[in-house]
Amino acid sequence: MSDLRALLGIEHPIILGPFGGLSSTTLTAAVSEAGGLGSFGLYGYDGDRIRATGAELRALTDRPIAVNIWLPMGDEVEPNPQHTVFAQALQPFYEAVGVDVPARPERYNPSLEEQLDAIWEVEPAVLSVVFGVPSAALVEEAHRRGIRVVGTATTVAEAVALAEGGVDALVATGAEAAGHRVSFLRPAEESLVGTFALVPQVVDAVDVPVIAAGGIADRRGVAAAFALGASGVQVGTAFLATSESAANQAHRDAIRTTAADETVLTRAMSGRLARGARNRVVRAIEASGTIAPFPMQNWLTGRFRTAAGEQNLGALQSLWMGQAAPLVEYDTAAEVFAELAAGVPDAAPSDARSDENRNAGEEPAARG
Repeated sequence: MSDLRALLGIEHPIILGPFGGLSSTTLTAAVSEAGGLGSFGLYGYDGDRIRATGAELRALTDRPIAVNIWLPMGDEVEPNPQHTVFAQALQPFYEAVGVDVPARPERYNPSLEEQLDAIWEVEPAVLSVVFGVPSAALVEEAHRRGIRVVGTATTVAEAVALAEGGVDALVATGAEAAGHRVSFLRPAEESLVGTFALVPQVVDAVDVPVIAAGGIADRRGVAAAFALGASGVQVGTAFLATSESAANQAHRDAIRTTAADETVLTRAMSGRLARGARNRVVRAIEASGTIAPFPMQNWLTGRFRTAAGEQNLGALQSLWMGQAAPLVEYDTAAEVFAELAAGVPDAAPSDARSDENRNAGEEPAARG
């Protein structure tokens, strides 16, 4: 059993990527029931919704689960008079789905404190975080409650900062990955390191288990991640295409028909850089040159994206997907999980190698 399996209480070192706005309790539970770690993204969830989601997950599985939150970076805007200007710029999209231009809300997102208060009540096995290093107080409280903390890095420097911050494990997410680029030390555009380059460098730089993410959709990607020294993998797009996910049919169809070079990194949908299909709405917003800062843009587009999702209008949704989308071929979570598990080696040589190096007081051998 690898360090990661023992650390997280799971049978297979396979983690479901948390989807902000697209998480499904059914999919989360399915991955945990299969012996992996099901994750649920809590972006935008207030305390009551977190508690209700936790109760639903517990009714579906008693296996370990992870919940994911976005840490504040300090550059988030609050509702202000500019809200109306940016909302009006998106009016054609509201009209296309039959909703009114939204008025300015009191807040765009709940506070971190409100979310944490609810998470402590839910008591997940794992709390994963993106967009920063969790505070010492957060890590201490999680550990006091028996909750493991997993951070997310897009560069070696971020991985080192997270390890020094006390996380129990970290996800090294390459630029191929779907959804938001969760960089926090430098701009996301300056932190685009591919998975093959990122994972082994992170493994060499930190002493906590490293979970590889980005471009992994089948057993070959899993095997490659372990060969690079990873202790586990986190997979999003392949699971997002399954019947258990919260993605609608238009999104699932897009995953199966979008070439690797047809995904794009864009700020159009949320105000932060993210990878997805360059559909009609992305092209139009980029061409307009009018993109509100985060989280205003995310909230504003969310009003028509939700309606578009209900109407199965892929052209007006955020079609998040990674560059491994063309490798996706299975329709159920069980099939995806079995395919990924087939790539996990019987032993975890990266863990043994790391332990041997530490015990011997040796530096890892140089790689040519």
